[in-house]
Amino acid sequence: MNGWYLYILSGIVVTLKYAFFAAIVGISFGSILAIARISENILLKNISRLYISLIRGTPLMVQLSIIYFGISGVFEVRISPTVAGLVAFSMNSSAYIAEVVRGGILAIDKGQFEAAKALSIPHYLTMKDIIIPQVFRNISPSLVNEVISLIKESAIIAIIGESDIMRRAQLAASATYDFFKPLLFAALCYYVLVLVLSIIAKYMEDKINANYK
Repeated sequence: MNGWYLYILSGIVVTLKYAFFAAIVGISFGSILAIARISENILLKNISRLYISLIRGTPLMVQLSIIYFGISGVFEVRISPTVAGLVAFSMNSSAYIAEVVRGGILAIDKGQFEAAKALSIPHYLTMKDIIIPQVFRNISPSLVNEVISLIKESAIIAIIGESDIMRRAQLAASATYDFFKPLLFAALCYYVLVLVLSIIAKYMEDKINANYK
């Protein structure tokens, strides 16, 4: 296979698609889970706690396999690798981001909640306009780190045949009968992506720290 390195490089788009889509859905759903987790509604609190516990307590590969192989077998429906991957990664990411957001909310001075309550500001407006903006400003480096984790974990999508960096490296290795160079090149691609995002996370952290000085 001539130009196998270009073939592997084109898998970056697929890898980033999973990482950023899962992060966006994870932030959205994870924020809802975090708010439910600290709510006074016992039902919502227990449901969110159970979901987070189940997702964080089982391997992502198992979750992906259940969605792609298990659900297809039980309900006799065909789920595409892309849909299965995006659902599995989004579900997994939301559970981890929920705990990050919850920690960010709990770190906010309780006096702000009390002041909003004293001013008769509805709870949902307090969260939306006062608390959540501060939380995301504080946890933004952690969210970038979650994207970094998703990029590395996305390599398992190769087990269901999705053409990401890892899968393309495997195919290139099989075609050239040289497993070392394609897999080494794939590792380099992951490393560069992680390095770039790590620099972004460090920059964001420095900016946030500068604003507090």
